[in-house]
Amino acid sequence: MQRIMIIEDDKAIREELTFLLKNEGYHPLPVTDFTDIVQQAVQSGPHLILLDIILPGKDGFSLCASLRKELDVPVIFVTSKDSGMDEVKAFSLGGDDYITKPYRVPVLLARIKAVLRRRGKALNEDVMEAKGLRLDLAKGIVTAGTKTETLTRNELQILSCLMKRPEDIVSRNDLIEMLWDSQIYIDDNTLSVNVTRLRGKLKELGKPELIVTRRGMGYQL
Repeated sequence: MQRIMIIEDDKAIREELTFLLKNEGYHPLPVTDFTDIVQQAVQSGPHLILLDIILPGKDGFSLCASLRKELDVPVIFVTSKDSGMDEVKAFSLGGDDYITKPYRVPVLLARIKAVLRRRGKALNEDVMEAKGLRLDLAKGIVTAGTKTETLTRNELQILSCLMKRPEDIVSRNDLIEMLWDSQIYIDDNTLSVNVTRLRGKLKELGKPELIVTRRGMGYQL
């Protein structure tokens, strides 16, 4: 299910968008706390962001610029500001589309589908994204923002398994069996060593606590 973050301070519009997206089969992520939106986006890993311009604290333009430094995710501006200059500025900051309020629901949903479809075509099948990470399986690298780390084959396999199931607890046995299927046999202790090394590389990317140990159960991203 594709996750769509809704950054809109008008409660009525936010609730309407949440209802519409849910009915269309998306997983809406409405923002209600506007103090640390970028971190919320990194943690939730949305597939698309709907962004208003007039917001409490940081405006949508500044927020888009900040989001672009941390996430590679499409942004659609949904705003009452309808001047050509605002639209140009939105695109120059990395916006993927610009929709003015009041919007027509079928048009809004069609534009969302179009942006997600373009995004899907642009992403290589060997590229995964979750929790603010971008994992390139073909190149064996993981990226967060502007920082990149090279992974060993074991580290690559472990991280890809966790990224396929963000928020789920992945058992140690599942990880070992996954590596066994890849014709790389490792025992329980070797798994711990590889996870420790992987955590060290994620720390270099500014994400030291991303892989959580769930004692007696496994690991969770």
